[in-house]
Amino acid sequence: MATRKRRILLTGFEPFGEDAVNPSWEIARALDGEVIEGATVHGVQLPCVFGASIEVLDRAIAEFKPVLVISLGYAANRSDITPERVGINIDDARIPDNAGQRPIDAPVVAGGPPAYFCSLPIKAMTKAMRDAGVAATVSNTAGTFVCNHICYAVMDRLTKGAAPKGTRGGFIHVPPLPEQKSRTEGTRAMELAEQVRGIRIAIAAAMTTKEDLHLSAGQIS
Repeated sequence: MATRKRRILLTGFEPFGEDAVNPSWEIARALDGEVIEGATVHGVQLPCVFGASIEVLDRAIAEFKPVLVISLGYAANRSDITPERVGINIDDARIPDNAGQRPIDAPVVAGGPPAYFCSLPIKAMTKAMRDAGVAATVSNTAGTFVCNHICYAVMDRLTKGAAPKGTRGGFIHVPPLPEQKSRTEGTRAMELAEQVRGIRIAIAAAMTTKEDLHLSAGQIS
């Protein structure tokens, strides 16, 4: 009997607003096809659109049957790579998405639980990046825009058995590239090569860490 190939699903978003690029997609595209800890990365671009992004995610999970699902998103106001702890069941858009939608106080999944904790070993991933000299911090909020929409959806799908048993998943926010117009004043940019390196390290940590570190976020150094 042939052994099933191990696959990692890595998603990033299309460009949004005034930016011509989105680092989350550039990272996913750069890592597409790489083999990390014995599993092949498959980069998939998601539309920055409520609803439609989940449809693309669902198709990708069904196609690749991944052992790990990591969705990436861009945060204009962050200087570090930030693995997320939790996704909440709320869409509350400050601005419209790329399709002009602006849901307010709407559930991501009707009837779903208030929140899902990501199943990634976020502290081990953060420490691995820091040990390699990459700026990284644990985050306790994915916001309420399309990034949180997908963060919640990833865990909803994995909890309901859409991927093979034992598949871990979650969300990581990445900081601006130097050329991004939307970068928040005072936020440090990070070069794409450094972001790619950081996410590669984070994926490897997720693939090899069985139990997360039992440290407060402030103890990670």
